[in-house]
Parts: sequence; C-alpha cells; structure tokens
Amino acid sequence: MKIALLLLWVVVVTALLLPLLRRALAPPPRRPAALRDELVKDPVCQTYVVRSRAVRALARGEPVYFCSDDCARRYAAQLGG
Repeated sequence: MKIALLLLWVVVVTALLLPLLRRALAPPPRRPAALRDELVKDPVCQTYVVRSRAVRALARGEPVYFCSDDCARRYAAQLGG
C-alpha cells in the first residue's frame, strides 16, 4: 500500500513539474527579422523610421528603407538620372 501511494505521489509531482521544466529549459521564442522594431534611416530626408512601417525598395541588390513613397520615388530618380 505504501509503495502504491509513493508511486502515485511521484506521478502527480512529475505531472505538475514537467510543464514548468519544459518552459524553463525551452529557448526563448525568436521574432522574425521582418517584425523587429528597429529604426532605419531614410537616405533622402535623413528621417529615422521604424523598419516594420517603412517603405522598402531594392537598390543595387540591397534593401533601402524610406519614410514615404515620395522619398522612394525621389531616390529612384536620383539613381536613374
């Protein structure tokens, strides 16, 4: 009888502690790069914009970020002419 109670106690304690151990040992969740709220500098007007809200364009194969569509057009015009 004592062995059965001890075994039951071990099962209950393990069932209660296992989720806590998994959470404690799990790596922290990673945020996708596109969702990071980093500031990027608009090359036209020199304004800093949160990357997730910036207008993105490719220039010479590299991403360039702008505060507005107008700045993106002005940048494209500077590159083209």
